Amino acid sequence: MLLLLTLFLPLVFALLTYLSGNRFAKYIALLGGLVVFTCCSFLKLALVHNNLAPLVFVHDWISNPHISFALNIDGLSLTLVALTAFLVPLIIFTTFRKEIENAKAFYSLVMLMEFGLLGVFMASDGFLFYIFWELALIPIYFIALLWGENKDAAFRHRAIFKFFVYTLAGSLFMLLAFIYVYQIAGSFSASTLYSLNLTDKEQSVLFWAFFLAFAIKIPVFPFHTWQPDTYKESPSAGTMLLAGIMLKMGLYALLRWLLPVVPHGVMLWTPVVMVLAVIGVIYGSVIAIKQDDLKKLLAYSSFAHVGLITAGIFTLTHEGFQGAVVQMFAHGFNVVGLFFAAEIIFQRTGTLSISQLGGIRTVAPKFATCFMIVVLASVALPTTNAFIGEFLLLYGLYEYNTWLSVIAGLTIILGAVYMLRMYQNVMLGETNSLTANFEDLNWKELTVFVFLIIGIFEIGLVPSQFMNMVQPSLDLILNYSLR
Repeated sequence: MLLLLTLFLPLVFALLTYLSGNRFAKYIALLGGLVVFTCCSFLKLALVHNNLAPLVFVHDWISNPHISFALNIDGLSLTLVALTAFLVPLIIFTTFRKEIENAKAFYSLVMLMEFGLLGVFMASDGFLFYIFWELALIPIYFIALLWGENKDAAFRHRAIFKFFVYTLAGSLFMLLAFIYVYQIAGSFSASTLYSLNLTDKEQSVLFWAFFLAFAIKIPVFPFHTWQPDTYKESPSAGTMLLAGIMLKMGLYALLRWLLPVVPHGVMLWTPVVMVLAVIGVIYGSVIAIKQDDLKKLLAYSSFAHVGLITAGIFTLTHEGFQGAVVQMFAHGFNVVGLFFAAEIIFQRTGTLSISQLGGIRTVAPKFATCFMIVVLASVALPTTNAFIGEFLLLYGLYEYNTWLSVIAGLTIILGAVYMLRMYQNVMLGETNSLTANFEDLNWKELTVFVFLIIGIFEIGLVPSQFMNMVQPSLDLILNYSLR
């Protein structure tokens, strides 16, 4: 019952939020997010009490074809459920600083998206996973389309439509792959699909059918072209949902579905994926260096980081898997903090042009301090959450191929270059007409940063508890992947 309660509470609160009207919508949505987070905390206690053995709920949903409403919580899925449950109320709270038109629709869509995201991370039936995968796309499409902040509506509509078409087209390949394996197995159950005996040719075709869907969502080079404009055109809350949580759907799917279902296909095509992922790391970093728009710089930075995570997953090593999960979790905190800082800058100055800013530190020391901590976390400073993840990822890459690890390791240098140079240009130096009257953080904004910073240092200083939680799940996936 706890699994069902955690999953369906966001749907219930989406309805309550819409019915509450525009005046109270944000409070009902925030309450819903906090209740879901509380349920997630009980899920963790239940999992620990169960000695990390998965918590399972299975109900025969449709008899023909045989589809089960099957949910599963293990260390891996709990990590992404916890990230979602923590970030969603925090993202909702970031919007309290301003009035949102048609608030009841906006906040109900946010809660509906949380319902879809939780379903993706909890589903253990392939068809159910596909349903939640598609469901999570619909709310963010309307959030980005209707509440985007760019006055050029035509450009925003093109950018968001491109995102929608890309992800929907990729999802159709995944659906075809699930239909094919169902015809062989007679079930969409993950445990059944993990044990299929497929030929190398079948696995190769299925690999690309699954991988295209997941690679577009992550995104992996060259399937990333929708990302920069979508991140820029979306409202800040939408961008945080996309970058902080939604892209983790693709990375999670690699571990949960692709590697265990088609292990020989993974072996055949890993060299190609590795090259694409490492190209993405370098390409994203170089393009980020050249950006003057703060949001686009952060979009390309995120693209580079997820490229490294993808490469770590395909090393098929304990270190690569651990690093990927730690970095997924860390990236959620860091990227939400970065985009929140960008939103504060835009609201106070009316611009995201890095070259037009400067001197903010002298008039807003609290903001400068919080922003610096998040920036240092994003460049993997020791004691921060990203340091553990990047170290394990690069170690896993080193075990796979020394030269690839050297090339991918350039992301540490390049990341420091574009992030610290951005901070220098935006925050240091002399104030100008745009920044002279920059207001420091109010209590709401400071509260958001405090929670994010606690998360940054908790994983960075005490990673063992987190890693022990996910290790049994990763060992099981690795065993299936190497069979």
